[in-house]
Amino acid sequence: MFATDVRAGEPQRIGDGLVGMNLRVPLESESTHVPSSVVVKLMSDDVTSRTTAVTLGNYMREVRFYSEIAPTVDVRTARCYFVDFDDVTHDFVLVLDDLAPAQQGNQVIGCDVNTARTAVVEMTRLHGPRWNDPKLFDVSWLQRSTDPSGPETINAVYGAVKGGFLEMFGEAIRDACGVAGLELVHELGAALVAFLAGRGVPRTLVHGDFRLDNLMFGDMSGDPTCAVVDWQTPAHGDGVTDLAYFLGAGLLPDDRRANEDALVSLYVSELSRYVGDASFDDVWRRYRREALAGVVMSVVASQIVQRTDRGDAMFTAMATRHVRHALDMDSLSLL
Repeated sequence: MFATDVRAGEPQRIGDGLVGMNLRVPLESESTHVPSSVVVKLMSDDVTSRTTAVTLGNYMREVRFYSEIAPTVDVRTARCYFVDFDDVTHDFVLVLDDLAPAQQGNQVIGCDVNTARTAVVEMTRLHGPRWNDPKLFDVSWLQRSTDPSGPETINAVYGAVKGGFLEMFGEAIRDACGVAGLELVHELGAALVAFLAGRGVPRTLVHGDFRLDNLMFGDMSGDPTCAVVDWQTPAHGDGVTDLAYFLGAGLLPDDRRANEDALVSLYVSELSRYVGDASFDDVWRRYRREALAGVVMSVVASQIVQRTDRGDAMFTAMATRHVRHALDMDSLSLL
């Protein structure tokens, strides 16, 4: 260990900050060990987003991910320099690597197929190392599909916010998907407990919000790949949920339809580096079913965070693409 003088410049807010606040802080030091900037994550300054995050344990899970889980997986994420968390108020500070010169993905405009391939490969570096690891059952703070109250709780929230969601995004869904899209949102509400309760035994560590806005792309340390950030919703579940969620809204529908077989095959191939019995047919069946997870996220998340112009554009893209994905996969027929 060594001590050195470090001077911090004026913080600059970055990202949308729908759940937390992200600040880029420039640093100056004579030491070559000090980065030129860091990202500082704090509680949201919006009362709705902050209350939601505290209630759902989002801040606590992100802090514990970096403290306890990150070293056990191969996925590239930001190096954590400092962490502090108040168990009572959930106030927290995370100081993270800035990941420069990587660029954030854009959920609104989507991505091309090569970018999707990069993300899918990185996803398997999260899922593979802890696949069928029984020790994950001992991590009490992870969300888990086998939690007895989970399906009923999410069902109650979905029912409470569905009207507001359709008021905001129903017209866009109708334009993109026709009346069938609106019917799917309603029918999923009636079948939601069956969908959630039927996911089976958790398989691995999942991100829970694996989408373009939470991915950083670019040449980092000479390795052209992506890094995954925003670990506020990690769970012990089915890794295919992350896969369906990412492809369902990360690609525009025509690009997804033309390439999703190959991208699911890529996931299976890369996962096989860790998992000996990965099978395309099994993953494809779960992929079709888990297309519904993106619809659930769109309905619920859009109604419980701070509303912004960028947020509205993002949730419009997510809602229309996830609904279209679930229709294309005939996902409800699998429940």
